[in-house]
Amino acid sequence: MRKPSLYKSFFNAFRGIFLMLKNERNFQIEAAAFFINLFLIFYLKLTTIDAILILVVCFGVLSAEIFNTAIEKLCDFIHPEFDKRIGFIKDISAGAAFLMTVLSIVVGILIYSKYISLKLNF
Repeated sequence: MRKPSLYKSFFNAFRGIFLMLKNERNFQIEAAAFFINLFLIFYLKLTTIDAILILVVCFGVLSAEIFNTAIEKLCDFIHPEFDKRIGFIKDISAGAAFLMTVLSIVVGILIYSKYISLKLNF
């Protein structure tokens, strides 16, 4: 099989992100949270390290959600009927996305709390 051109590879990747935004509610919520974080990074004037940490966990959550959705869709394609083994696979995939989300919330609280307390003191 011939490899697609670099242009086509990028097109496919962006199409995948667009499909996630169009069809997956959790991804839509997480993408909105990403844009809120972008705003907060600039509004609160986060240090470079703090901004990087926020961006890393944001992209981690979005990536985990993409992997979770891919695993769920693949499971549904392979075995459309209910099967508790497939349910187990889907549950642990969702658990991974959930853990990344929890981590991002903890990181956000730890980072933003110092900036918000500074804003409130002035």
